[in-house]
Amino acid sequence: MTGRPSVGLARFVNRPATPSQPPPPEPERCDLCGVLVDERHGHLVDRQEHGIRCACRPCYLLFTSDTATTGRYRAVPDRYLHDPSRTIAAVDWDDLQIPVGMAFFLRLSDQDGVTAFYPSPAGATECLLNLEAWERLVAAQPMLAAAQPDVEAVLIRRTGDDFECFVVPIDACYQLVGTVRMHWRGFDGGTEAKQHIEDFFANARANAQVFAP
Repeated sequence: MTGRPSVGLARFVNRPATPSQPPPPEPERCDLCGVLVDERHGHLVDRQEHGIRCACRPCYLLFTSDTATTGRYRAVPDRYLHDPSRTIAAVDWDDLQIPVGMAFFLRLSDQDGVTAFYPSPAGATECLLNLEAWERLVAAQPMLAAAQPDVEAVLIRRTGDDFECFVVPIDACYQLVGTVRMHWRGFDGGTEAKQHIEDFFANARANAQVFAP
């Protein structure tokens, strides 16, 4: 199965994997009003360009209301969900036809169906998804349908026969993509990349609320 790099993730993934001498970081600014923001600023999804935009707090709050769900920008929420009462069977994962053990699943409001991506050394790579198998899995796992279009994703990782499944903010997925791209070494990723991935999922577990239908 072949994949193709995703578009709209330049802020997170279009960086050299092994820079010889990284330039000093530029101060980050709100992409709407230009004011300086700190490292804990919020993000907006640009639904027109399918990208992520940095936002200061006042600009972020402009797009958090229910009336802001149909415009160009939507605020990315900060919730993490998991459902410890349900798990994914290996056969269900195999039916999805995902070629790797970690992927996130995103619904876009201007497209039909769900799109699957997996983090890779080349960035976020889109992969073909068995949509019928996905719908069967959603029917058995109600939490998978709880992810809000554009701004949240379902993130699943397989380790042997064990699975972890979360609903996460979409910018967290892009952060994971950037981490894999930046730190992956060799065929299996290497110790550093594996540790960063473990740290990411440890943070997801620590922040996840139990899903309540």
